[in-house]
Amino acid sequence: MNKVVGIIAHVDAGKTTLSEALLYSAGSIRKLGRVDRQDAFLDNFELERKRGITIFSKQAIINVPDKITLLDTPGHTDFQAETFRTLSVLDYAILVISASEKINSHTISLYKMLLERNIPTLIFLNKMDMPTADSSSIIQKLNELFDVDFVKFVELSKDKNSSEDSIRTISLFSKKDNESIDTFYENIATCDEEVLNSYMEDGAIEDSVIADLIADCKLVPVIEGSALKLKGIEELINIIKNYSLEREYPDEPEFITYKISRDDKGNKLTHVKITGGRFNTRDIVDDEKITEIRFYSGEKYETRASAEAGDLVVFMGLENSKFTGEDQVMPVMTYTIRLPEGVSIHEFLPKMKILQEEEPSLNLEYNEELKEIQVRIFGKVQMEVLKTIIKSRFGVDIDYTNGKIVYKETVASVTYGAGHFEPLRHYAEAHVRIEPAERGSGITIKSECSTDDLALNWQRLIATHLSEREFRGVLTGSPLTDVCFTIVAGRAHNKHTEGGDFRQATYRAVRQGLMKAENVLLEPYYVFTLTIPMEYVGRAMTDLEKMGADINAPESNGEISILKGKVSVSAITDYNMEVTSYTKGAGILELEPCGYDICKNAEEVIAARNYNPDEDIMNPSGSVFCHHGSGEYVPWDEADSQMHVQIGAAKEAIPEEIRLKQIGREIEKKKITEDELNEIFNRTFGSKKDDRSSRFKYKKRRSYGPDSIKSTGSHTYNSKEDYEKINKKKGNSGKNILLVDGYNVIHAWKDLSDLANENLDAARGKLMDTLCEFAAYRDYELILVFDAYRVKGNLGEMSMYNNIHLVYTKEAQTADEYIAKAAIELGDKNRVTVATSDALIQLIIRGNNCLLMSSNDLLENVNKAKEQIREQL
Repeated sequence: MNKVVGIIAHVDAGKTTLSEALLYSAGSIRKLGRVDRQDAFLDNFELERKRGITIFSKQAIINVPDKITLLDTPGHTDFQAETFRTLSVLDYAILVISASEKINSHTISLYKMLLERNIPTLIFLNKMDMPTADSSSIIQKLNELFDVDFVKFVELSKDKNSSEDSIRTISLFSKKDNESIDTFYENIATCDEEVLNSYMEDGAIEDSVIADLIADCKLVPVIEGSALKLKGIEELINIIKNYSLEREYPDEPEFITYKISRDDKGNKLTHVKITGGRFNTRDIVDDEKITEIRFYSGEKYETRASAEAGDLVVFMGLENSKFTGEDQVMPVMTYTIRLPEGVSIHEFLPKMKILQEEEPSLNLEYNEELKEIQVRIFGKVQMEVLKTIIKSRFGVDIDYTNGKIVYKETVASVTYGAGHFEPLRHYAEAHVRIEPAERGSGITIKSECSTDDLALNWQRLIATHLSEREFRGVLTGSPLTDVCFTIVAGRAHNKHTEGGDFRQATYRAVRQGLMKAENVLLEPYYVFTLTIPMEYVGRAMTDLEKMGADINAPESNGEISILKGKVSVSAITDYNMEVTSYTKGAGILELEPCGYDICKNAEEVIAARNYNPDEDIMNPSGSVFCHHGSGEYVPWDEADSQMHVQIGAAKEAIPEEIRLKQIGREIEKKKITEDELNEIFNRTFGSKKDDRSSRFKYKKRRSYGPDSIKSTGSHTYNSKEDYEKINKKKGNSGKNILLVDGYNVIHAWKDLSDLANENLDAARGKLMDTLCEFAAYRDYELILVFDAYRVKGNLGEMSMYNNIHLVYTKEAQTADEYIAKAAIELGDKNRVTVATSDALIQLIIRGNNCLLMSSNDLLENVNKAKEQIREQL
């Protein structure tokens, strides 16, 4: 079974050189490439070779008896998001550390990251041939920092008075090479009490026991070596072969997507690890077919018919694939892209969305008001890389405006928010407690609401809406973080609550809670390491104190001083250039993101941002209540007294009769009979004299004519001649009417069908919203019909939902019957199309001069309309 081994390191530790040495020593490549010669096997991107750094993660196959897929990752902090995504697919990791330098903060962060994810790790101490190499101090430092045993498995020995050829490696784990094997066993035995007791009895430790300790992250083998001189490489390969375990995978086919890219022809590549079962070409994944399975090694690949658990492969054909999980690190600076003259921002935006798909940390945003494209970027190297990629792929030479800090907001104490959404024939109310959470925890969600008060399906819907978006704070409009949302109460209506109602109620509840809260502004911080000559310590300390930095006690190493601490990103931006200047190039400033904390100049930042939460129409804080038959907006500070659920000691629901009387809400029920059918439609649509074509806010695009019929799929009348015959018979005065069998469509469309299994109301609401947009764009009078024939005593109901007509059939009347009668009655003077896949109703419609489309045809029409809208925008 394949094992995926990732190589991870701080920049310039020799990671790519080690990858090259492993591939060469295993016989996977014939020529040993070098970074400085720009011919390394895995650095195949032009900018990688030019700068001598790894920018994109890449894989290669090592030809050993047990197949190993090597995954090389970026070392520069500007590309750490790419590195983090690869962790989800690793079986083992090799952490490369330069033995000629002191262990730095980035390396420590990398191992913390591996340890948190329980990834078994081997450490390769590179550059041990250098005069300044000191493995003992590095191993000692690691043992001090982590509750893990770092044990030397391979030692590099060199006579100081001899040539480089005298460098040799000693495999401490080998009885053949190591005369003091007992010392090696003693070092390992201290990792675990049971292993120690066993060693005391037997005097030896089995290889399988050592492999278990490594797999459990209790033991980390340390290998001394020199990748450039191929020292310690064979020993490293042997350790991977002898002391790594095979993972067990489930039989059910599943995979993790860790990367998305495109080949030279623009084809989308979905990079995955198979984590269960087997996948074959032509398998269906989320309604898309796998057209090809590629096994990459560097730039080259071979195609195979299948891939099994453990394999790292590329799927072709999955155009809608997305990353598995979310990025754990995000950039702290945002930049506005400046386009050259003559480049349309609306034409350029879809191209940037392709890059956003490949690199989600860009957090692409389009500011409609300012007509600006904004991206988040880690640093200047990533800026240069992004600019180069856009130039080479899209032929556009972009530039950037000055970067801005990405601030965040949280709350200082517990607050409660309530949201109510009740325009006519809609209803939802949500109550959420918002409380501060541990710094760096992000957003957490839980519920304390009883299912007696609010059904579980509605609670799940509220939780979904709490997690589906990035909420904005009320101080600067910055993203909300480090809070815990708790669902404490809510109310739904048996008849009038639709899928989107709780979205509105939930959003408003959060916003209202923030308006009442004690809010806190957060800013990003760096952990810094400043290495400078001793004579500049005073200047550096003064600078850092002015920045408000928290500084640890200085460390000294001969004539070099090392200052470490924590400082805000805004304070230390561009200080690197200043350090280079006053130390004459001798100083080195390393910065490592360490999350968010209290903003020290919050008042200044808030004043500069000049954000008014009451004017943010995209994030309303008030609620909508039904008064005298119409929706009325109630400001956030007046809404609590009108909420229908009161939380606290008297947590009792207001009786339904009193509530209806209180808000003046009466629902008129209309009895639908065959004789009244034309009268209902005249009343709903208006008479011929009543021109209501401008009552909707939507702009009309075009009529449903023969050209559109031809392009939308199979219909009963799918020729231009047939359509013109019907159109001529009915004249130009008729309307384009589309009758839709609601539940038939829901069960025919996979996304709606899946949603209906969880929440039928939500599926119904999503269909209604989709058809509103479609009807407006295609200039339809759209009638959406739902079965209600099993509801005893139901008299039927018609209403308007935005710009479409909503019909619930009466008792003992199916949607089929209603649609058939309506098609016959309306078909004489209008152009009627019926959307259903029901065979019986299709048979009836075919004989009554009406057009017919299946539910799948309707989906195709809807998707094409959406695409046309996007193109026009």
